[in-house]
Amino acid sequence: MTKSDILQSVMQEFRALAAIPRPSGHEKAVSDYLLAHLREMGLTVVQDERNNIIADLAAAPGRENAPRVILQGHMDMVCVAAPGVSYEPLQDAIKIVEDGDILRAQGTSLGADDGIGIAIILHILRHAKEHGPVRAIFTVDEERGMTGAIHLDEKYLKDARYLINCDSENLDELCVGSAGGVDLTFSRMMKLTGAAGKKAWQISVGGLKGGHSGESIGEGRANALRLLSLTLAGLQEAGVDFALASLAGGKAKNAIASDAMAVVVTDAAEEKLREVLQKEEAQFRRTYSVTESSLTLSLAEAPQAEKVFAADEAENLLRLLRLFHSGIYQMSAVTPGMVETSANLGVVRMEGADIEIEIYPRSSVEGKLFEFCRMAKDLAELTGFALHIGTIAPSWDEDKDNPLAKVIAEVFEQHMKKPMKVETIHAGLECGWFYRKNPQMKFVSVGVTTHDIHSPKESLELPTVAPLVEILSDTLKKLAEQ
Repeated sequence: MTKSDILQSVMQEFRALAAIPRPSGHEKAVSDYLLAHLREMGLTVVQDERNNIIADLAAAPGRENAPRVILQGHMDMVCVAAPGVSYEPLQDAIKIVEDGDILRAQGTSLGADDGIGIAIILHILRHAKEHGPVRAIFTVDEERGMTGAIHLDEKYLKDARYLINCDSENLDELCVGSAGGVDLTFSRMMKLTGAAGKKAWQISVGGLKGGHSGESIGEGRANALRLLSLTLAGLQEAGVDFALASLAGGKAKNAIASDAMAVVVTDAAEEKLREVLQKEEAQFRRTYSVTESSLTLSLAEAPQAEKVFAADEAENLLRLLRLFHSGIYQMSAVTPGMVETSANLGVVRMEGADIEIEIYPRSSVEGKLFEFCRMAKDLAELTGFALHIGTIAPSWDEDKDNPLAKVIAEVFEQHMKKPMKVETIHAGLECGWFYRKNPQMKFVSVGVTTHDIHSPKESLELPTVAPLVEILSDTLKKLAEQ
């Protein structure tokens, strides 16, 4: 097949996936689609109780004794929209826009993470010719908690020698290790009091880049929720007496918050409020002059609030947002230039008087995640919040003698006429859980080149699709010859 034919075939698979809403925790429809689609292709397919899909492609004639290779990706996507864009993740299809060599979505995240990985695997399963036994595993809930990988029956991993995860973000990079992480969720029911006779104002932070909380955390991007909490501190320091009526922002725990807003109730004059906000915005612009040129801090009249948070509880909320670390925590002492430990203040959501805060620490050193858990317990106790600590996702440690990595790197150089970058990434991949289930298996992660994943600016470089298909197909051929 020509590169053009390969791209057309993969895009047909991707467009079908993009038409199916698939936020984390709501993958039944896409799982059912893949079940029927793979059976139509002639594969033996299992849909487990979590809606994970396991599909087996028999070896090509004469290659039956070759080692089994797993091609793996995840079905769910991070669903975010740009401000002002109408988007219902449970109902709306992704509107794909092809702009020359770039693929993006109209006003929302694209879902190339990991829809393009699944589309490539589907194409390979349909067209591969020289290969040993191949198994495709498509998991659910990777973006939220990796529960699909956690609960995948280990029997689907025990009879395989190699696993190629197709969830990385750069064609030129071969991932051989990844960070672990843990969900931290603070929650409480806020005490409300009356707010009669005072004017309500909405304070908004916007124009930020956002992005993936692992891959982009080292780029110095601002977090809208943190800036908002600092802005409210600035009002207090300027002597502005206000009550907090609401506060919310962010789209996902693993996406850097690009927008946030609060409603405050105060007797302060509009001129005073704008004076303070202009000062705060100027400070933020100096701080983030290189990374956040579009940062905005705005003030607008809001409908009169009937209720506000009790003063002490509002203060504890703001303290929690300011005290919990957000951004890079520590750089690696082993790999120069790599982030070792970070945390992301991802989401603050409100429903009535209930408020919930999602924070996601990552680290390649498991002990640092335990440190964050203990810090969270202390902060919860000090601020009166309940705390839920999720299961710690394990890191995937680099294997210096990985034969799979060597094969793919060789094939890449043959195709691309340049060496492949081999690296460990500061992001979570399901390989950590798979390694726990079968430590003897060898793992790598690859992908096409994407940008700004987990954001409305997410995009995909189309010219990287066909080369990855060819590299994976030739890798399967080489592994079958062993």
